[in-house]
Amino acid sequence: MIEVKIKDQTLQQAASEGMDAFVQAFVDAINEAIGNQLTAENMQQLNADQITLLAWSILHEEVMDGGFVQLIHNGYGAFIFKNPFAAAMREWGIDDLKRLIRKVHPLYVKYHEQIEKDCSDDEFMALFEQMPEFDDFDDDFVENEERWTAMIAHYIDEHIDQFATIEG
Repeated sequence: MIEVKIKDQTLQQAASEGMDAFVQAFVDAINEAIGNQLTAENMQQLNADQITLLAWSILHEEVMDGGFVQLIHNGYGAFIFKNPFAAAMREWGIDDLKRLIRKVHPLYVKYHEQIEKDCSDDEFMALFEQMPEFDDFDDDFVENEERWTAMIAHYIDEHIDQFATIEG
């Protein structure tokens, strides 16, 4: 197992800045521990909560920036939809995010090959018009993101030893 460490001072600063910074402090610590590159090899050296937090971070960044189409286009669809991420969200008490992922899954199955193809910027932008089924799910994510981030921060706080070792 890779030991993920976070300095108490870093954690205190992040907590004072709010839930986004608190969550990001753990994401940054995990990424630093794996050399800022998640691979199949180092994934085996992380625990399920650490991997789930990295999955949340990727999901959050991609969907907030360009929706589920961007998430899938950038190659992260399988990481979210073919792994037990939705089940982990249920275990973390975030049932409505689990339901959202399960609702988007059939669209991933239907469209992922088309979305994952290399394409120009114009062709990529056209995907949004060709697949409006994703729009409501993108909106749902954006509308609930702040609440879900707060729930994730709470989960981390309640299970801090699953995410990192706090150093003085």
